Amino acid sequence: MIKREHYLSQIRPFIDQVDLIKVMVGVRRSGKSVMLELIKEELLGSGVTEAQVVSINFEDMTYAQLNNATKLHEYIKARIEGNKDRSYVFLDEIQEVQDWEKCINSLRVNSNVDIYITGSNAKMLSGEYATLLSGRYVEFKIYPFSFSEYCEAKKANGNIKTNEEYFIEYVKYGGLPFLATTNLSDTAKAQYLKDIYASVLIKDIVKRNSLRDVDMLERIIAYTIKNVGCAFSANSLALYLKSEHRRASIDTVINYLNACEKAFLFYRISRNDLEGKKILQINEKYYLADHGIRQALYGDNQYDIGIVLENIVCLELLRQGYKVSVGKVGEKEIDFVCEKNGKLLYVQVCYLLASEKTKEREFSVYDNIKDNYPKYVVSMDKFDMSRNGIIHKNIIDFLLDFPE
Repeated sequence: MIKREHYLSQIRPFIDQVDLIKVMVGVRRSGKSVMLELIKEELLGSGVTEAQVVSINFEDMTYAQLNNATKLHEYIKARIEGNKDRSYVFLDEIQEVQDWEKCINSLRVNSNVDIYITGSNAKMLSGEYATLLSGRYVEFKIYPFSFSEYCEAKKANGNIKTNEEYFIEYVKYGGLPFLATTNLSDTAKAQYLKDIYASVLIKDIVKRNSLRDVDMLERIIAYTIKNVGCAFSANSLALYLKSEHRRASIDTVINYLNACEKAFLFYRISRNDLEGKKILQINEKYYLADHGIRQALYGDNQYDIGIVLENIVCLELLRQGYKVSVGKVGEKEIDFVCEKNGKLLYVQVCYLLASEKTKEREFSVYDNIKDNYPKYVVSMDKFDMSRNGIIHKNIIDFLLDFPE
């Protein structure tokens, strides 16, 4: 179990802030359960006793009877009764409990408890849930391993290779923690990723949104995965479905894509007109929570390496806390315009700068950007091709030594 310091450093300031529920969300098997274990480990190391800790994983059938707010509340109250010191409650995959938010809010108000929960669907914090807990929770998005974490996990597991060799593995099978911490065959890895996808599809998309047309959903997901990093509209997806002899309204397409977003399967990136300073309402881009799922379903990550590299960089930018958009400048587009704390970072991604024409295309997207914020072109090339104040970096170096 590697210490995911990137997330722990964000969570630590909120430990013992009992009026705030700590919520960790993300796609299934991204490491949320491990984050709970890491927090518990730190607490126990600081003097908290096992008797002060209540820990429940709702995917464990042992706790199947605690499937509604009343039963869960009674169980936790009984567990913490008699504790003179503060209790710490860890609830994994809380969305499996009906009306869970009522239990959590009651504990927050009436008990001396510090509460940490995880969930695999953003719908758990929408609508009436958000109203009941409004201003009373802090959310942390947990992503699959970054490339840096992947390397750390591999080395900790005794699998010593070069960064280039690790990156070939990472491109192919992604960063879900289980795959990085176990030695499985390629066939077993692919099966694991297919099983994760099936679990997200049924439990976090179909079940949570009461969707009836699973075949339509799978076709929409397939189109989106095949077109990762490509701008498209709901209308163009609807036309594609029509060509497949399946009819869907634009509203249906939008609703199904939104359901996938809520399950953290996809991240939607808007396009901004940097000259007109407005958000473009059409042809957004979608990126996968973990590109290994694409490999497992279609087996062509290395063939489509350009868009896979773009997916890897996009998730790293989100992981680093940037608000990410695509920047349109006239007829050209910058892959990622990133904003954090009022500062900008620009990133253009390509596979190889193999010709002068390619170099001109990738570097010239910045011609009309006159500010002094950092501008990057990231590729697999090992030689530095920086020019005109635009920084060129090898993608491995970019990911392992992310610019501050």
